Amino acid sequence: MDWRRVRTATVDDADAIGRIHVEGWQVAYRGLVPDWYLDGLDKVARAERWREALADPGNPTTVLVIEEAGSVVGVSSVGPDRDRDDPSVGELWMIYLDPSSWSRGLGRQLMEASVEELRRLGYCEAVLWVLDKNARARRFYEIGGWSNDWAEKEDDRRGFVLREVRYGRRL
Repeated sequence: MDWRRVRTATVDDADAIGRIHVEGWQVAYRGLVPDWYLDGLDKVARAERWREALADPGNPTTVLVIEEAGSVVGVSSVGPDRDRDDPSVGELWMIYLDPSSWSRGLGRQLMEASVEELRRLGYCEAVLWVLDKNARARRFYEIGGWSNDWAEKEDDRRGFVLREVRYGRRL
């Protein structure tokens, strides 16, 4: 078995994905998102939402996981651009690693696989959205070949405002 590998997620990965998604938010967004929101995130509820999404044949995304020594340590999701009706543009919907796996090249490996999956799906370019004040993530994307295209949006669905900027790249 490979020590590190990226593969398509299955329903059996939902618990790990839910944990990584919540812990990723709690560590990466501390100081950027209200503590009350981060502290209230529920790994079990998030895992159940992932279980439903992974079982849904109509889900428009491809979910990838990266394993290290047989354990899922990261997740990404790619699919059509959610903001524009342009079949040539795909979107990296999310990418998260278990915080204990940061700064070891796993994020880069998962990003490369995600970009390759977007190419395989036939997209010519891709976009992603990132919190405007998330300097660590923005640096990660820029090193990976993504560029800020200066589009911005605000998301207030959670009871507070998240300001996001869009990055893009040719595939």
